[in-house]
Amino acid sequence: MSRFQNATFYTSVNDTKDLPQHLGIEVAFAGRSNAGKSSAINTLTNRNRLAFVSKTPGRTQQINFFKLDTEQFLVDLPGYGYAKVPSSIRRHWEKLLSDYLQTRESLRGLVLIMDIRHPLKSLDIQMLDWFAPTGKAIHILLTKADKLSKQQANITLKDVSLYLNSSTYPQCSVQLFSSLEATGIEDASIVINGWLKNN
Repeated sequence: MSRFQNATFYTSVNDTKDLPQHLGIEVAFAGRSNAGKSSAINTLTNRNRLAFVSKTPGRTQQINFFKLDTEQFLVDLPGYGYAKVPSSIRRHWEKLLSDYLQTRESLRGLVLIMDIRHPLKSLDIQMLDWFAPTGKAIHILLTKADKLSKQQANITLKDVSLYLNSSTYPQCSVQLFSSLEATGIEDASIVINGWLKNN
């Protein structure tokens, strides 16, 4: 956990040409607007406001980089699927996301955030389809697990796992996560540290 607790804001970019140049590793976080992405980053880093949390969807409008101890970065991607964003901005976000996910050589893995009450929406599948051809690892956090009973949460976890196992995402893993109850932190940290340790 200490690796994440040292995270500091590094830079924000709004165009792929402005992406920082380095020789290190990046782990990206993506998810639908209001799925709990920023809260998950804050929980994993044990920081209240490292990533901006808002009740208003669509607030993360740039790619935000947070630097760890060495040449390692956590990357907060713009939330997707918020209908009230103007179409021109939404198209820009989509191109920015797809370009980054498909071409960024330093990107080691993707943490995909899904609200456990609404997993595997069409745009989540689109995100998987954008990233899966890279062959890089994907780890899904089913956030807000505290909103369901333990039994229902485990049923949803099993359903999502079955879907992933029967589809074309062999490099994809999934777990329960709750920022409110601070559950699933250790499991997520082990996965992400595994991606970073080979730097």
